[in-house]
Amino acid sequence: MPNAARKWGARRPRSVAANHVKPHRSFDPRRVGGLETTAWVTYYRHDWPRFLRSTVALTRHTFGLPWPSTVYGAWLVLRANQLWAPYPNNDPEGARREMERFYRLVAKRHDDAFDSRRASELEVEWWRVHREHQHDDDGGTDEGPLIAALSALYAYVYGVPETDVAVAAEQRALAMRYSDQWVREGCDLASPLIEEERAALVRSYAGLLAAVHRV
Repeated sequence: MPNAARKWGARRPRSVAANHVKPHRSFDPRRVGGLETTAWVTYYRHDWPRFLRSTVALTRHTFGLPWPSTVYGAWLVLRANQLWAPYPNNDPEGARREMERFYRLVAKRHDDAFDSRRASELEVEWWRVHREHQHDDDGGTDEGPLIAALSALYAYVYGVPETDVAVAAEQRALAMRYSDQWVREGCDLASPLIEEERAALVRSYAGLLAAVHRV
């Protein structure tokens, strides 16, 4: 698997110490994993007001943006997801444009070298792969393409080798497996699958945090 960070010209973090001064490289995996679980649950229930609230908190704690940028960034993520959500007639290009604006906001705030358009393409690509995975004839048993798409995004945005983010990608794909099962079973808020999803997302963010601080 190619190193997406080198392919697209992203610089690697200069040092472990440098990583620690950037909020989007020092998040709390437990808090962020819990917030993303809420975001996924409200997304699939199309509860957009609660989705926006969870996205505001998720954007704040994952990317370390100041409050005005946090609110704007969360709105961009909401619009991207609303454009992506309809099935099968959604708007992938519209979703990508909103995520490009979001990644431009993050890159500018933290002086990151990645290209926001490329980051948005990689973001929407894993959305596409996941949707195909949800609706394939084999019942979504092959998670390899999804893991590869997630690894490519993480490696590019954080400037690390794809091998370093393999655990993060694998656990995120596992969280999606639980989420997809929860959707198939009717989106019951009392389902134990929500806790399984949350635990996998926490492990995913812990793996990502370890990768971006690896020397």
